[in-house]
Amino acid sequence: MKIDLTDTTAGEINKALVQGRRAIGTPAVGMVLTLVIVTDEENAYDALKAANDASREHPSRTLVVVKRVSRTPRDRTSSRLDAEVRVGADAGTGETVVLRLYGEVVGQADSVVLPLLLPDAPVVVWWPVNAPLDPAKDPLGALAQRRVTDTYAAEEPVRELTARAAAYTPGDTDLSWTRITPWRSMLAAALDQVTCKVQAVEVEGEEFNPSCELLAMWLADRLDVPVRLSPSAGPGLTAVRMDTTCGPITLDRADGSLATLSIEGQPARAVALKRRDTAELIAEELRRLDPDDTYASALRYGVDRLDTVPRQAAGEAPESSGSSGSSREGTPDAGASEGPAKAEAPAQGAAVAEPEPVEQAAKAPAKKAAARTAKKAPSRKATAK
Repeated sequence: MKIDLTDTTAGEINKALVQGRRAIGTPAVGMVLTLVIVTDEENAYDALKAANDASREHPSRTLVVVKRVSRTPRDRTSSRLDAEVRVGADAGTGETVVLRLYGEVVGQADSVVLPLLLPDAPVVVWWPVNAPLDPAKDPLGALAQRRVTDTYAAEEPVRELTARAAAYTPGDTDLSWTRITPWRSMLAAALDQVTCKVQAVEVEGEEFNPSCELLAMWLADRLDVPVRLSPSAGPGLTAVRMDTTCGPITLDRADGSLATLSIEGQPARAVALKRRDTAELIAEELRRLDPDDTYASALRYGVDRLDTVPRQAAGEAPESSGSSGSSREGTPDAGASEGPAKAEAPAQGAAVAEPEPVEQAAKAPAKKAAARTAKKAPSRKATAK
């Protein structure tokens, strides 16, 4: 059931929610939390679909805050609030309210959301895109116990991670961290099977994917060993290699769904390690509402402490090991530009053969041929006899 409200207020939205619940025959509220999604019009559909799928595991009231852009000075001075109330099958297993803010009310989003929060229930705020640098100081983020961002959607993910570490507040988390939960579980299980000491680690993954940096920082923080970050073609994380005193341990996932775990002295085994969609990530984050100390420790380790290998440009020829070779590349030698190479001077004291005269050298082949003919021909005395 959908109820559209134009130029409305928070009180009218609450009345519409009660009316909708009575119309479908469920007047009681059986939701466990309030999920606030702050997004734009372009990404609102995908974010709402993921939240509806996650509501099957966590029944919640979902408030989608869409801040509309005012293109003229007249629109920026006017204020308006439009709402779309969804209950029943149109809202998953909870309730959904899509709030569209216009004009000056865009800067007062917390005043619009506050009357619509469920009483005595935790609040989670999620920014699918355009998250603030300090979510805890954001007016909407200050209302929540958990604040979820996604640095994968940022233009410069590595710089965004640095900003998140500087402004971290207990309760902050990121979907790029949630994406590596299966990897962390699998690597921890692999290390539980051996009694060796890890000496070095290499993490391989696609560029501009903050999950690779977060996994590398987690390994470096927990194992206290140097971690090397190498780029690959993806998708996502592709491999983790750990050098131990008992031999290498490798977790390799080339296709994004099935990985191979190799431990020295054991047969290689296939493990399921597929890439999860946003609905599964949000559902995992809603399972726990306490601060994630492990994420905080890994985030504060710092991206700049990792050993990063830059990707070589496609088609770029490898540089020569010596500087003299690179300076000669594509430039002819000085001697070659002067014509044929001159013969080197003989060493001092060495014997030098004098060249034969030209006429004598020309007559030599003829003399040899005449001598061979004379041997074959019979002599005059033999003919006379």
